[in-house]
Amino acid sequence: MFALNFFMADMQSGIGPFVGVFLQERGWATGLIGTAMTIGNVAGMLVTTPIGGFIDSSRNKRLWVVIPGICVVSASAIILISQNFWAVTFSQVAQSLASAAIVPAVTGITLGIAKQKGFNALNGRNQAYNHAGNMVGAALSGYLGYKFGYVAVFALAAVFGAIAIACVMMIPAKAIDDRAARGSKEDDPDSAPDAFTMLLKHRALLVLALALALFHLGNAAIVPLYGLAAVAEGQANGPSFVATTVVIAQGVMVVTSLIAMKAASKRNYWPIILVSFMFLPIRGVLAFFVTGWWGVVPMQVLDGIGTGLQTVAVPGMVARALNGTGRINLGQGAVITVQGVGASLSPALGGWIAQWIGYGPTFLLLSGFGLASIALWLAFAAAVKKY
Repeated sequence: MFALNFFMADMQSGIGPFVGVFLQERGWATGLIGTAMTIGNVAGMLVTTPIGGFIDSSRNKRLWVVIPGICVVSASAIILISQNFWAVTFSQVAQSLASAAIVPAVTGITLGIAKQKGFNALNGRNQAYNHAGNMVGAALSGYLGYKFGYVAVFALAAVFGAIAIACVMMIPAKAIDDRAARGSKEDDPDSAPDAFTMLLKHRALLVLALALALFHLGNAAIVPLYGLAAVAEGQANGPSFVATTVVIAQGVMVVTSLIAMKAASKRNYWPIILVSFMFLPIRGVLAFFVTGWWGVVPMQVLDGIGTGLQTVAVPGMVARALNGTGRINLGQGAVITVQGVGASLSPALGGWIAQWIGYGPTFLLLSGFGLASIALWLAFAAAVKKY
């Protein structure tokens, strides 16, 4: 299970952090880069909720890790073969499909193995291994990209995807309790509610989804734009700079996810998520004043803390809130879908704004969405504090 989480890192982020600078060096403008990424993100957003429902009803949870692995391999191959707009867009769609399926799939497998009682502890350790995999993958990508170019970066992502497929197939199917994996007290696969009806009825999850959407509308574009700004100003080599930003953030996330696991076991997830939102405004202001290598460490440490807290707290809160409903993965998919609206729009929004008014002011505008998330989370604290 830990090996799966280590090597599945590229199914979530994959080649994404490197795509922007790869395309920029081939003459793409920031607006067009953001548009291609947004189309891919929207495709992933549209399928996330249905995939959660399929995972709930599936008797083969491992299959939903195999499919993302194939998508990652395909995305890496496509972008190497052609940098045509639609080819690049299709590769981003494949990557987004992988990202959409992998989180609810691994959440389901984790629940199926550990049950609700052991979920928080196993999920926290899973996330630590996942961030470690991201860190190692990014470090290797930076080194290989510097030595051999982007072909090596995308080839490495494909190798990680293939190894993840092998790892999940080594988990015995009998070790995964299908009823526990969907949070069901009874095996009732025919009573599936509509995901968004469920969100509307469950105020805490609706607030969580909307707050995450606002947060990621600002957050998702900052790292790619920060890399583009540095490379455009000639302050950094593309692959090595992007790899450094990822390595620092993921290294911090390893520690943060374990801290979040411990904190959640003693209290609940509300304060953990509140703290995670606070780091976006700070990062936006910092990015405005400092670009290039000087800002990498503080920028990515802050990103690592905020995102690391969310990787443990968000699936944990959904699993706790929907325990006994039999629809935990459907709920995960619904929350990720709403969150994905913000993440999907962010690259295009940030890319076009940066093209019009420059990188610095764009960072400030994006940081404002973090303040909106904080305001929403505090306004509806009564609904979410018990989880």
